[in-house]
Amino acid sequence: MADFAYCDKTLSYEVRAKDLVDRMNLTEKAHQMGDKATGVIRIGLPRYHWWSEALHGVSYIGHGTYFNELVPGATSFPTVIHTTASFNQSLWKTIGKAVSTEARAMYNLGNAGLTYWSPVINPVRDPRWGRTTETPGEDPFVVGAFASNFVRGLQDVEGAEHTNDTRFRPLKVSACCKHYAAYDIDQWKGVSRFTFDAKVTEQDMVETFLRPFEMCVKDGDVSSVMCSYNRVNGIPTCADPILLKEIIREEWKFNGYIVSDCDSIMEMVERHKWLNDTAEDAVAHALKAGLDLDCGDYYPVYLEKSVSQGKVKEAEIDTSLRYLYVVLMRLGFFDGIPSLMSLGKKEICSEEHIELAAEAARAGVVLLKNIESNLPWKPNAYKNIALIGPLADATRDMIGNYEGTPCRYVSPLQALSAHAQITHEPGCEGIKCPTDKLIFRATQAAKHADATILVMGTNLKIENEGLDRDDLLLPGYQNQLITQVAVAAKGPVILVIMSAGGVDISQFLNQDHNQDYINKKIKGILWVGHPGQEGGRAIADVIFGKYNPGGRLPLTWYRNDYVDQLPMDSMPLRPVDSLNYPGRTYKFFNGSTVYPFGYGLSYTSFKYNLTTKKVPITVKLNRLHHCRNLSYSKKSFEQPCPAVLVDDINCDSEITFEVEVQNVGDRDGSEVVIVYSKPPEGIVGTHFKQVVGFERVFVAAKKSTKVKFALNACKSFRIVDNKGYTLLPSGLHKILLGTSSETIEVNVNFVR
Repeated sequence: MADFAYCDKTLSYEVRAKDLVDRMNLTEKAHQMGDKATGVIRIGLPRYHWWSEALHGVSYIGHGTYFNELVPGATSFPTVIHTTASFNQSLWKTIGKAVSTEARAMYNLGNAGLTYWSPVINPVRDPRWGRTTETPGEDPFVVGAFASNFVRGLQDVEGAEHTNDTRFRPLKVSACCKHYAAYDIDQWKGVSRFTFDAKVTEQDMVETFLRPFEMCVKDGDVSSVMCSYNRVNGIPTCADPILLKEIIREEWKFNGYIVSDCDSIMEMVERHKWLNDTAEDAVAHALKAGLDLDCGDYYPVYLEKSVSQGKVKEAEIDTSLRYLYVVLMRLGFFDGIPSLMSLGKKEICSEEHIELAAEAARAGVVLLKNIESNLPWKPNAYKNIALIGPLADATRDMIGNYEGTPCRYVSPLQALSAHAQITHEPGCEGIKCPTDKLIFRATQAAKHADATILVMGTNLKIENEGLDRDDLLLPGYQNQLITQVAVAAKGPVILVIMSAGGVDISQFLNQDHNQDYINKKIKGILWVGHPGQEGGRAIADVIFGKYNPGGRLPLTWYRNDYVDQLPMDSMPLRPVDSLNYPGRTYKFFNGSTVYPFGYGLSYTSFKYNLTTKKVPITVKLNRLHHCRNLSYSKKSFEQPCPAVLVDDINCDSEITFEVEVQNVGDRDGSEVVIVYSKPPEGIVGTHFKQVVGFERVFVAAKKSTKVKFALNACKSFRIVDNKGYTLLPSGLHKILLGTSSETIEVNVNFVR
């Protein structure tokens, strides 16, 4: 083997990968094209299992990773929707680093692979989607920012993050952004992800469904992308050369391998019945489209026959194999990476990582209601607390799906027991709460306790992969349990919602608490997502004032009647006026909500000050720049040159400004500054506003800090028209800061 060029470290990865592939015969090549690659003993190539998961900690899902006596568990961080609610980009990256450290340590111990098919970066288009817990929410920019930060945390090897040629940049582990693309329906009223044909406009594709993947590839330098089960406009994503070759590889300059969702090629044949393909036809179409690796058996079983039938060239197999082996070489699969060789058991479930999981759980908690500033409670304020609800003693339900075996659990019951004597009543027979027979015992507990905490919500039996919701209500008799406990309670009641997607709890909100007895009794409401192994600590720390909540909702919480207004399989983001369908997400929905995107309270108060109020942007056009027309609602809104193509102009115009964030309250706290851009008035069919930046900052009581933002004009003020063009419109744009009245006017003007 010493004479094999693929073992020569002085050669480039491409040269070594080519030499390795060239040493195989066709049969051997085909057997390396599935997720359980067999290896080739005669040339010293070991077998490799590609499929591992690390969505919020190293998982036991997949063939590459397992737990045993040597490695009994790994740190289980909050699910992605919860972590996203922190709006803390450095935290997202730090979690990625911790997960990859444990993954690499497990690899060194023989318990894990090096390729992890995480994160999930599909924007949540519909509130019923069962996989919301896996995602970073509904805004494509926020989703992309999470993706790029988490991927960098997973992949970057310290000291080699800025290697000029990304083809040679070493990888700590390999991440994978999925599911590409327009995938956001699992199983809803007979509509299945395995056969769904997503009818998507080019406008929505560019603006919403592709943007997080573009950011993941360009900003995150991800080394793998997974295509999805569904079709997009009639073509299976894993067989679409425009999506895979033209966009990912050529337009975005992707440097890695493309893998199918598991058994996607089989689904093309057996359920999609696409083009009435045989198995040999299907593997040929997928390979030619740019699919490099099959999570499944179709490539290993049928590729050799497909080549012999003349349906695909062997050279196309060679190309995909080279992509695969370059990634493994960057991972040190053949050579090792010296700086990572010492990682071992002491790095797994370390105290540092457990504390990071607790910090992430606290950072994602969102305070939704706090009348009369009832929260936080003082330590030891109440001697007896009734802890009620099907999730009051949650353990497994806190860690969501794509989970591993956690280091430990700290349940709400366990954590709250440190502050008072607890009377625990589930109030329900399981999360679905099918009857009211346990409610009376719960009301009696509340009646005799000094204070009551209700922990309600959902788990994987309600929203999960393969399981979309039919409504947005708490399951079964949970609402009745809350109502009856609130009426009976002697002291204040705090409602804790543990869920992924939003739930319609409008009946418990403070409309007029002087008149509404139940609303008045429920003093505070917290959303705690699915907060990971340390979730109970986070809940107790927030309720008893050890931590001031600063999370923000990464999703719109709709009223339940929203789901009666449009079917889940209607893909447009914008309203469909002909069918009376409302818009989707905060960008296109202007109806009443339970809580809007970005909502969240604090135990203190913040005030923003801007020194910049107006910013002109002048873009010089030449004779090769052509004005593009836009539709306006009124003639008075029309501009002489309405817009120009972003790709046609030099987009170096940048707006920089500072936001002074003042903490005007008496408690230290963190504030999330969300920056939106609002397009010029009167442009038909564009968004109301869009997130273009955000930062989470800590500000001590009665102190202030300044946050600096730099916005690229083309990225931050662009729109996508109904033809799929990305345009920079002229006219008066506005920069908005969360719910503050502070704005910056940005006048974009074109001159020749």
